[in-house]
Amino acid sequence: MRSDSLHCLGPHGFHRIAYTEWGDPGADRVVVCAPGLTRNARDFDFLARRLAARCHVVCMDVAGRGASDWLPDKSDYGFDLYQSDGAALIARASARPRRPLFAWLRGVLPARAAEVTWVGTSMGGIIGMLLAARAGSPIRRLVLNDVGATIPWAALALLKGFVRRHEPYADLRAVARHVREMYAGFGPLTDSQWRHLTRHSVARLEDGRYRLAYDPAIEASLWNGSDLDMPLGLESMRGVNLWRHWDAVRAPTLILRGADSAVLPRDVAREMLGRGPKAQLVEFAGVGHAPALMSEDQIAAVERFVLG
Repeated sequence: MRSDSLHCLGPHGFHRIAYTEWGDPGADRVVVCAPGLTRNARDFDFLARRLAARCHVVCMDVAGRGASDWLPDKSDYGFDLYQSDGAALIARASARPRRPLFAWLRGVLPARAAEVTWVGTSMGGIIGMLLAARAGSPIRRLVLNDVGATIPWAALALLKGFVRRHEPYADLRAVARHVREMYAGFGPLTDSQWRHLTRHSVARLEDGRYRLAYDPAIEASLWNGSDLDMPLGLESMRGVNLWRHWDAVRAPTLILRGADSAVLPRDVAREMLGRGPKAQLVEFAGVGHAPALMSEDQIAAVERFVLG
C-alpha cells in the first residue's frame, strides 16, 4: 500500500484529496473506491489487498475525511464537489505510466485506456452513480454498496446520526466502544477487523487524546448538490430521488445490500433491477448498513464482478 494525494479545485480554491494506492499503476483494470459519509479510504484495505494482484486500486478520502483537507468554506461540502474530486482521481488513477522504450510508438498507436470500476459505499456509491450517469463517463463497471436510487428520509436521518460533534476520546478503548456501537450495521466482524476500523476512525491529538477523523460540518453534504432531486408534496415522503441518474447509467452494475438495511429498502433494490443498467443484486444476511467489504463472501462477490 502507498499513500499519496492530489490537489483539486473547489469553489473557494484548492484542497488536497488523500488516497491509498495498491497494485500495479500500469494494470489494465483500475478500481476507484469511495467510502461512506463518515468513513475513509482505509475501510477498503481488505478488498484492495485482494484486488491488487490484478488491478490498480485507488481508495479516496473524500474531502473532510481521513487525511484529506477540511474545507474552510463548509458550504462547499456536497456532491458537486465530490464528483469533481472523483473525476480528478479517476484521471490520476487511469493515467498510464510512460515507457520510454516504446516512446516512438506514441502517435502511431492509440493509447489503450484502462477499464475503470467505481466501488462506492453509501455516499461513495451516490458519487459513483452520478459520475457513471454522465455523458462520456469513463466508468465501465459500477459497484453500489448498500445505496440505491431512492434514499428514504428515515434513512437520511439515520445517516445524519453518524455525524457527531464530539469531545475528544481519552483512549482507543473509548473509541472502540463508539465504533462498535455506531457501525453495528456493518455486520459480524472479527476482533481484528474491529481494531482496524477503530485505529483508522480517529486522528491523534497533540495531548494524546483522539478525535474522529472527519469534519463535523460534512453533515450538510447529505442534502447539498445540484444533482440531488428533492421532490415536493407527497412525493417527498419517498426521500431523495436519484432515478433519473440511475436510468442514465449504462455501465454494468453490481448492487450489494445488507439484508437488514434501512438505507436501501428491498423494494427499491428490486425496482432497480428492471431499470437503468438492469443490475445484479447480491444480499448478505445478518448485515445492515453497510456491508464492510471485509468478509470473504463480500470480497469474492466484488472480485468476480470486477474481473468479469
